[in-house]
Amino acid sequence: MKTKPQFVIVTGMSGAGKTQAIRFFEDLGYYCIDNLPPALLSKFAELCIYNHKVSNVALVMDTRGGEFFEDLIEELSNLDSLQVNYEILFLEATTEVLVRRYKETRRRHPLSIVYERIIDAIEKERTMLEELRGMANKIVDTSNLSSKDLKEEILNNFGAQARNETITITSMSFGFKYGIPLDADLVIDVRFLPNPHYVPSLKKLTGLNMEVQDYVLKWPIAEKFMDKFLDLIHFLIPHYIKEGKTHLTIAIGCTGGKHRSVTLAEKLSEFLYDQDYKVIIDHRDVDRE
Repeated sequence: MKTKPQFVIVTGMSGAGKTQAIRFFEDLGYYCIDNLPPALLSKFAELCIYNHKVSNVALVMDTRGGEFFEDLIEELSNLDSLQVNYEILFLEATTEVLVRRYKETRRRHPLSIVYERIIDAIEKERTMLEELRGMANKIVDTSNLSSKDLKEEILNNFGAQARNETITITSMSFGFKYGIPLDADLVIDVRFLPNPHYVPSLKKLTGLNMEVQDYVLKWPIAEKFMDKFLDLIHFLIPHYIKEGKTHLTIAIGCTGGKHRSVTLAEKLSEFLYDQDYKVIIDHRDVDRE
């Protein structure tokens, strides 16, 4: 049975950083919609429940919705009836900061059509959002936050539940004699390991064959290397995620890209799968003559 999707409702004061926030959620692999009319929330949730490809959803809903915004509280109750898991992220900032941001960007406040002074529009919006703010699971004041700080807040609070979608890792094997992959982030040279190429019964096989894997991994140096290598990868990936990286290519190379590198790339992919990461396996040179 499919697990129901996790919703994050991003709301709060206009000018507090909701547009930036939704971009960060998109980087985390969330299905994102900016300025969804609240009246469509429960209908959209029903679609997501029956769509097996949607697991995490982030929606920006705020006073830009005009009269429709008044439907949001009722629609949240409908989510409860549908037993949809959701959290509310409320972004705010001081009036002084919001006024300065609007002056710098020269954008119109959503309530400026009613309130001529920007400060009056901000204070009215703050009153309109009081009930929603009280329902929020997480409130973030962006007055003194940089874009990077806001991204870290979102990652720390909502990154874990989207872990499978946070980063895609390519485990690649290659042969040095054909050149180093241009798109590699990490390049590991395993030409120090005993080479199955010189074993007649293994020469025409590849690291996809169990006989080759057993040969490559049976040496004490291979066992010790794999312990250290996998420990390094386990340490590095969370830091890459923290810095906002969404795709990481780990390229493992031997002389021809058929035996040792293929074996270790396979073992790396198994390790990453066990860690619940999205993994792509690419044996670049395994079919070359």
